[in-house]
Amino acid sequence: MKTTITDIFFDLDHTLWDFDTNSALTFEAIFKKSHPTIEIEKFIEQYVPINQACWKLYQYDKITHDELRYNRLKLSFDALNYDISDEQIDSIAHEYIQGLPENNNLFEGTYEILEYLSTNYRLHIITNGFADVQYKKINNSNLEGYFQTITNSEMAGVKKPNPIIFEHALDLAKAKKESSVMIGDCLEADVQGALDAGLEAIFFNANKIEVPENIIQVNHLLELKKYL
Repeated sequence: MKTTITDIFFDLDHTLWDFDTNSALTFEAIFKKSHPTIEIEKFIEQYVPINQACWKLYQYDKITHDELRYNRLKLSFDALNYDISDEQIDSIAHEYIQGLPENNNLFEGTYEILEYLSTNYRLHIITNGFADVQYKKINNSNLEGYFQTITNSEMAGVKKPNPIIFEHALDLAKAKKESSVMIGDCLEADVQGALDAGLEAIFFNANKIEVPENIIQVNHLLELKKYL
């Protein structure tokens, strides 16, 4: 890693904010109240890969924001053969978005690494998540004080890995790509996207998947101290 790094850009979901844990807790609360026969473990087993597939389509503008919110639920309920109306799906989608930022589990070491890095670097966020929800997550989990700027895909008009969102974030941060690094959990959107845009990149590989040898990776946030 270059010693000239001045600015660090973090992804939010699945990197600092523990999306999977918080998402499961949100669904559990909704189903207990409105759909008590749904087994949360079986639902999550279907939902996680479906949500990832839907996000990938959204990332490349193949589906809209509203289609993402509907499709990921509809396909999950279909996979469980659970009979549910479109009106009920819309209601769950709304409740989910409202409730999600109220659960704020973070990855182990989040506060410690941000405290450590903030003494020597300017910290920022680049997220593809929905703007209103992301701001609530950041505020509710007491992360806002660590970050100089927050760039979301709605502001930039495009999503990672499109280089335009990285350029937008750099402009907002008044940072140079040559002295910036992106840290995120998605090889395609965060790592390759950043590298293609001229930034350095570190892959947050919490699931310890196999990656090419040339990719700098950490399995725990505190391992970033080795590189920064």
